[in-house]
Amino acid sequence: MILSAGLTPAWQQILVLEGLRIGEVNRAKRAVWCASGKVLNAGIAAHHLGGPSLTLATVGGPAEPQIAAEFQALGVPFRWVRTEAPTRVCTTLIDRASRTITELVENGRPLTVAELDEFQRAFADEASRAEVVILIGSLPAGTPDTYYRDLLQRASCPVVLDFRGPGLMSVLDLQPTVIKPNREELAQTLNRPLDDDRELLAAMRALNERGARWVVVTQGSQPVWVSSLDTVYRLHPPAIDEVVNPIASGDALSAGIAWGLRAGRPVPDCVRLGLAAAAQNVRQLLPCRLNPATLEAEAAAITIEQIRATV
Repeated sequence: MILSAGLTPAWQQILVLEGLRIGEVNRAKRAVWCASGKVLNAGIAAHHLGGPSLTLATVGGPAEPQIAAEFQALGVPFRWVRTEAPTRVCTTLIDRASRTITELVENGRPLTVAELDEFQRAFADEASRAEVVILIGSLPAGTPDTYYRDLLQRASCPVVLDFRGPGLMSVLDLQPTVIKPNREELAQTLNRPLDDDRELLAAMRALNERGARWVVVTQGSQPVWVSSLDTVYRLHPPAIDEVVNPIASGDALSAGIAWGLRAGRPVPDCVRLGLAAAAQNVRQLLPCRLNPATLEAEAAAITIEQIRATV
């Protein structure tokens, strides 16, 4: 199975507006609620792509039964670690007039030591049966930077990591299969600008040398860079005729990579699948409701270049 695990899910409100006016009363043309946050998005995406999956997350408060009801309705297998702190609520504002998306994000609330210990035990249990693990999302305030490292030491299968900062740097010697920061997150993690592609590739190579087998760096609609110790690829995301809601596209990408890894595909091929999944996500309002029937054809149309034998 593909295990999607993380500590910062969200209950998401999506408001569609004809025009967002700051400082004024805004009336939404449409309002929907859905389970979201990186871990839930990736779990939903992995389920829609097909094959066994499980989503493991911390949840609590009024949103918990609503998140559970949605996962049950979608048929997405899940395991919750229940928390005293309520699950955060985030809001997406879609302005049709300006074609802009504004995201209002509540940070994950602190978890107790007992809750973190329970999640660690649940992760060890589920990771022992997993074929691929997606470990994704920021750590709640007060959680040790090494918490994800402690989890990964209990996983013996390929892993896809989508988080940043000291926590990411702490796991590189464990030789994770794929790490997937975006360009801004990587610059923040390394505490230095990555303004040109030469700087970016040097940073990616440094992460490979420290243990990451593959580094995948996204930058919105711009090319995606993929590196290992001995090769570099550049992939061009497909053109999107109509952007409906880009939120969770990175999570769809992580799920697509994991789906490819479970099938035994080469990592550059997995990234193509992930980019096709991300493109599907951009075209729809609710996050990560993917269509595997068209994914292969969409992935095949994505251009991939091998840049050089070594960085």
